Amino acid sequence: MGSWVMPGATVRHASRLFGTPLPTSRSRALADRCSDAAVGQVISEGEGITTYAWGEPACQPCVVLAHGWSSYGLRFRPWVEPLRAAGYAVVAFDQPAHGRNTGGRPLLPAFAAALAAVVRRYGPPAAVVAHSMGGASTLLALASGVRTSRTVLLAPVADLRAAGARFGQAVGLAPTLVGRMLEGFERQAGVQVDSFAAHLHAPAMGIPALVVHDIGDHDVPWEEGERYARLWPDARLLTTSGLGHHRVASDPAVIDAALRFLQGEAVGERVVSSPNLRFGFE
Repeated sequence: MGSWVMPGATVRHASRLFGTPLPTSRSRALADRCSDAAVGQVISEGEGITTYAWGEPACQPCVVLAHGWSSYGLRFRPWVEPLRAAGYAVVAFDQPAHGRNTGGRPLLPAFAAALAAVVRRYGPPAAVVAHSMGGASTLLALASGVRTSRTVLLAPVADLRAAGARFGQAVGLAPTLVGRMLEGFERQAGVQVDSFAAHLHAPAMGIPALVVHDIGDHDVPWEEGERYARLWPDARLLTTSGLGHHRVASDPAVIDAALRFLQGEAVGERVVSSPNLRFGFE
């Protein structure tokens, strides 16, 4: 009803909901133990970004972990022990306006800038492992010049406009007002939402990628992960079942598959694309 009676107020309210991380990102981060990690900070866009390091990133191959929306860096704790056992140092961080961070912009370009700041501090990593919105920001960071040897994308977001449409449908926001909401985010970010789309950047990637996506993901459809795998020249797709959007980021079998990929094994399936199809697929 608000979409029709008070469209301006409705758009403002929807924008706050869509663009504000859940408070649990901070509460869970503060409650999680971090005594086993070297807690530090880097500066990105003038704001502090909390980092967590295990091992010696300066003298060991390093894996950087980038979480998604309304999550936090220590969410990747199940990855730490297996990566350390495989000889990697590990660095996780809280995205802007997430986790222990008190500032920053909760916008996709700010996520990409935070990853770039972490890489500047610790040096080009052997790999970046990223979940959901962290996957989308990793693609943007790589397109902007961030260097790594491999990347693992877990349920990556491929299209922010489609994400806005799913949000609008969930809260009963009329499509025209979803458009107005996204226009507001464009003004904040200073760039067009459509410029973040995976199909614009993935074809230029020159490193191996493993995309892991659950067929039953209700938050980010499996088709978005498949899009990455189709358009990224040296990517493979590993499809899971029964893990949904969140458990795919911590499942032991997924972590094992990722480790095998980092060690050079061909994991998942090669997805063939065609430039004659929209976004390389139908």
